[in-house]
Amino acid sequence: MTVADKIAAELEDLHAEETSPGMAAVALDLAKAIDGTDAPTAKAVAARELRSIMADLRKLAPVQSKGDAVDDITRDREERRARLRALPAAGE
Repeated sequence: MTVADKIAAELEDLHAEETSPGMAAVALDLAKAIDGTDAPTAKAVAARELRSIMADLRKLAPVQSKGDAVDDITRDREERRARLRALPAAGE
């Protein structure tokens, strides 16, 4: 997998095309430049700039809520209540 492929995948995960399309395009161009050269100095310069842009894009990325322990407890409680509601009443 090339640097450009990895950067493209990360840009997609960050939704960078939506938040900062220009910076995303520059990041992808820099990644392609790294893949396209064998000159160590050119790679180092492009990598430094790419690192800087990717750091900025990560800061701008929308926050994704994946849940936490409180969400897990709430979900478990709701599942228990649903099971209890499904049981027949004691006098029936």
